[in-house]
Amino acid sequence: MRIWFGILGAATMLAAGGMVVSATRAQTAPQTNPATAWTAVTAHDFTLTRIDGRPLPMQAYRGKVVLLVNTASMCGFTPQYEGLQKLQKDYGPRGFTVIGVPSGDFGGQEHDSADKIVEFCETNFGITFPLTEKSSVTGPRAAPIYQWAKATLASQNVPKWNFHKFLIGKDGRLIAGYHSKVRPDSPEMKRAIETALRS
Repeated sequence: MRIWFGILGAATMLAAGGMVVSATRAQTAPQTNPATAWTAVTAHDFTLTRIDGRPLPMQAYRGKVVLLVNTASMCGFTPQYEGLQKLQKDYGPRGFTVIGVPSGDFGGQEHDSADKIVEFCETNFGITFPLTEKSSVTGPRAAPIYQWAKATLASQNVPKWNFHKFLIGKDGRLIAGYHSKVRPDSPEMKRAIETALRS
């Protein structure tokens, strides 16, 4: 099923640095089902939930490169959807996907209901990569995969605003995180994806 969503530039924009922090600490705890941040070995141990309520098992992306992005419909960074879709179009055939995670953690800049999120997305832009249910990505209520990402990468590289990006390799391990100002169409983002696809 194709999930469509789109772009709307809005007012608030956080000045986040374009720093990249690579993953340096591997997880060694045993797998459980469902996975938690403390038992997961790789991203493939998690199952997310699509915006329509269906399961989105990350194990379906074994052997593929994933860019996990916390998104919002009413943010100054929302135009990055265009670049994300371009990445999907260019690299999708080579074993790559973006996964969008709508979140209202930063400024309440995401719609409250799944229907409103989908309506917004369908009205504005045709995105072909998966979209999950609205989720927290920071704090104690963060989705388990985001808690795992925080525990795996250096502590300063956690979402501080919308459109933070985590690059996940074919083996499900985190490669790096990219702050909001690192645009999807930036040379460093493309280089990182191409390197991951070659590995």
